[in-house]
Amino acid sequence: MRAVDETLPSTFTTKAARALGVHPRDLYAWRDSGEIVELSRGVFRRADAPPASHPDVLAIAHRTPQAIVCCISAAAIHELTDEMPPEVQIAVPKRSHTPVIDYPPVTVFRFDESAFELGLSSFEAGPGEEVRIYDPARTVVDLMRLRHRFGEPTAHAALNRYLASSEARPSLLLDYAEPLGTFGSVRLALDIASAR
Repeated sequence: MRAVDETLPSTFTTKAARALGVHPRDLYAWRDSGEIVELSRGVFRRADAPPASHPDVLAIAHRTPQAIVCCISAAAIHELTDEMPPEVQIAVPKRSHTPVIDYPPVTVFRFDESAFELGLSSFEAGPGEEVRIYDPARTVVDLMRLRHRFGEPTAHAALNRYLASSEARPSLLLDYAEPLGTFGSVRLALDIASAR
């Protein structure tokens, strides 16, 4: 068995390994010997790579590159909630193929294409490994518009944490709320929060 290819990045797919000339036999031998770890079907991480802060999110990002981390998962990463979702929550465009991922657990939201990349940002899920995520303001607006699913307390707690942060921009919340069809409820929540 040959040694793990030094040209492989910290996290990689079977396809990426094949493109570098790695035979599947070597790939699975490395996995079986513990030199690489399988994060999800077809997604691997080098055992000698620096620890990833969000390995599940990395795995999902490699399985569905067009997806964006959203809702409670994004709120947890942005420290807008103390809630830790049992699955990675991602958004994909409404007309795209819905990914089927057995592990790690994932919940897929289908968002309209017209505003799909509104508030798109990224964060470092592992050293030097960026993953697509909605920014804090978009995350708050999504929680407000999906409050029937996540609950009013979760949405309002995220809003209050956002407003208390040094990067808060209430006008940005309204800018996002308009195309996302939740302007009225976000405006009302902002009025209530500012009256306190």
